[in-house]
Amino acid sequence: MHRLGLYARLVRIDKPIGTLLLLWPTLWALWMASEGVPSLHFLVIFVAGTFLMRSAGCAINDYFDRDFDLHVERTQHRVLTTGQIKPKEALYVAAGLALCAFALVLTLNALTIALSFLALFIAATYPLMKRIFGVPQAYLGIAFGFGMPMAFAAVNAEVPAIAWIMLVANLFWAVAYDTEYAMVDKEDDIRLGLKTAAITFGRFDVLFIGVCYAMTLALMGWVGVLLSYGWPFVLGLVTAGAIACVHLYWIRGRDRAACFRAFRHNNWFGAALFAGVALEYLNV
Repeated sequence: MHRLGLYARLVRIDKPIGTLLLLWPTLWALWMASEGVPSLHFLVIFVAGTFLMRSAGCAINDYFDRDFDLHVERTQHRVLTTGQIKPKEALYVAAGLALCAFALVLTLNALTIALSFLALFIAATYPLMKRIFGVPQAYLGIAFGFGMPMAFAAVNAEVPAIAWIMLVANLFWAVAYDTEYAMVDKEDDIRLGLKTAAITFGRFDVLFIGVCYAMTLALMGWVGVLLSYGWPFVLGLVTAGAIACVHLYWIRGRDRAACFRAFRHNNWFGAALFAGVALEYLNV
């Protein structure tokens, strides 16, 4: 039981915000693809798959970052960094969770199965991006948003243009919220020579976060126009926009605690957009 507790901490069961940030875009797409009435089968598959893949991603991320995490205040007490579990155990946990997720995908159609291989590759390689790419948060946005084309593929056996527009919207949203997250560790990351958007954007970090929120809302608004959505979806967009403004107010002084608070509060940004989509179909 003690070992299981360590594995639970490895995959952040006690910190569900990552799962929620991955889940909301998937639910946006699943509701749209299903015209507001997703089957229980699809709902269970995508909710469970989201949890499993986020957990696997945490394990593989800690494996790659175990030497860096030791020197970062926020991460130096992680179970892999402190030696409470061995690196190979993290790999076993990640592989086991990914296999469970793949078993769920096998109940879906061939296109969704094919897309799952690409999703796995993106998720597995994300931890390496902070070593070579100045805005690794953009890659995270693709990883966290790939459930959207998969949802459309599962429901409709094709991936329409709006799925890719939504994926780009999620990319901008991830850059916004994960830059807020990166601002917490900025000084540590500079010292370790890592690359993050918080470092790349420099003194314009808050401005770029605002631009990314605006692009997310603009692209989702475009999707709403393409689908002929009405006032419920607009209400969701306006609510999400108001939440984004609150985040920008919180982080204006770049205080670590305020930036972390804004990052975690992005759950409500995603929830607001989902509520707009769900209410759109209830209104019909």
